[in-house]
Amino acid sequence: MNIIWARALTFLILQAAISAAVGWLFGANVGYITAIVLLVTQLLFNVHHAQRLWRLLDAPVYGEVPSALGLWGEIYYRLHKLAKRWHNQVKQVEQQHARFIQAIQASPNGVIMLDEHNQIEWCNAIAEVHFGIDAKRDLRQQITHLLRTPAFVHYLSSERYDEALLMHHMGEKRNNVLSMQVFPYGDHRKLIISLDVTDLERTDSMRRDFVANVSHELKTPLTVLSGFLETVGELPLSPDEIQRYVEIMRQQASRMQNIVNDLLTLAKLEGSGKPPPDERVDMGMQLRSLRNDAEGLSQGQHVIEVTGTEGLDLRGAEGELHSAFSNLVSNAVRYTPPGGKIRIEWGATADGGARFAVTDSGLGIPAEHIPRLTERFYRIDRSRSRDTGGTGLGLAIVKHVLTRHQADLKVTSEVGHGSTFAIQFPPTRVAQRAPVDATPPGATVDG
Repeated sequence: MNIIWARALTFLILQAAISAAVGWLFGANVGYITAIVLLVTQLLFNVHHAQRLWRLLDAPVYGEVPSALGLWGEIYYRLHKLAKRWHNQVKQVEQQHARFIQAIQASPNGVIMLDEHNQIEWCNAIAEVHFGIDAKRDLRQQITHLLRTPAFVHYLSSERYDEALLMHHMGEKRNNVLSMQVFPYGDHRKLIISLDVTDLERTDSMRRDFVANVSHELKTPLTVLSGFLETVGELPLSPDEIQRYVEIMRQQASRMQNIVNDLLTLAKLEGSGKPPPDERVDMGMQLRSLRNDAEGLSQGQHVIEVTGTEGLDLRGAEGELHSAFSNLVSNAVRYTPPGGKIRIEWGATADGGARFAVTDSGLGIPAEHIPRLTERFYRIDRSRSRDTGGTGLGLAIVKHVLTRHQADLKVTSEVGHGSTFAIQFPPTRVAQRAPVDATPPGATVDG
């Protein structure tokens, strides 16, 4: 027998005992009246608490439990324990749901949940960025009304989701590439998972271009070599003709050797996980060497100016830095017509760093080409690059050298008025033998 039945039986026994006692003391009629009064009182008491219980169940408020004596007090107490247990269970479920949502929001993938009619039920913040939708505004909207790309509409309706769909021109700036796949679940519902693969696509495209460019760059001199070898081997030629053909073959072999050497240099720079050595690089000596290289390459066809700050040196790998500086100087000479001017500058910057710049009065570079100048084998004019002896790898080498030295390359150019290639070094890469103010900025470094 549980406690409720025990309390009810106890109350009935007590009520009967009171009626019997009253009847024994005051007579049977009074006892009957007392019993009736107790029954009516009990009935009214029960009706009152039944109404309270009804109101409580109709509009429950957690934590508010009516107080009462006897049986009703036990009922209210047990209801309170039951409500408390349910409340804790609901709270745990809500916490788990909140953690689940936080985990999805932290994911690098976009997530969209669709109902059986392909209407948006929920999406995370990444999906909003990927597809340009709003989680609140577009709730219950048909996904195909918002993403109208024919490829996506066909993919969703085909119900063949074994492979992901690649979507171009996505995102806020319409320049991203998304990999998107649908996963059916539940009762005809769908889960859309998206991933931004822009960098992967760009890397893959660069890899394909690199392989194609290497093949092309090596194929041309190999074709020339093969052709002249056949000519020399099969045709009767005069000594002068043989000498001329051998010289052409030597030039083509030298060109291939330069390409291979630059490729090995790039591979070494990319594969080196160690930071460059922290050796002091004498920039005065570097500037004098660069002047000699420029004058030797120019053969008196250009005006060469070199200015720098005495006592201002760098810390890093001397060979790598000289390679980067030399590439910029040789490019300036190669792409500046005879009679032009080339200026090499070195000096301190206001933030405690240093700046190396090469300015020429050459043909200039169209703005659309500037962002791609440091790509391997990228050339604005392929025929002119071959004529000047370039391999198309110089600026790629410069980029990797500067990355290893925490430096930045900035290119400014105007078509018809020349270009400036400026390298900005951070203060941590600058070494001074004397205060910068000891030598006036712009002091000429003698060749």
